[in-house]
Amino acid sequence: AMRVRIAISETSREIELEIDDVDTFKGEVEAAISEGTPILWVTDTEGHRVGIPVPKIGYIDISPDSRMAAGFR
Repeated sequence: AMRVRIAISETSREIELEIDDVDTFKGEVEAAISEGTPILWVTDTEGHRVGIPVPKIGYIDISPDSRMAAGFR
């Protein structure tokens, strides 16, 4: 799973999700932006559905979910 942080303009908070299929997520976001979709609904790995206001997306950060790491480093 990958951690996705989405900044929303005019707010100080980010939307943070854990996503299994990042390539599908990126494709859905790109399509929503190009089609002018007002809200993109995303389901995270725990089954939570989150509505993202597409016109207000500031940036999207995708990184490995470090919470899943185990063992010694």
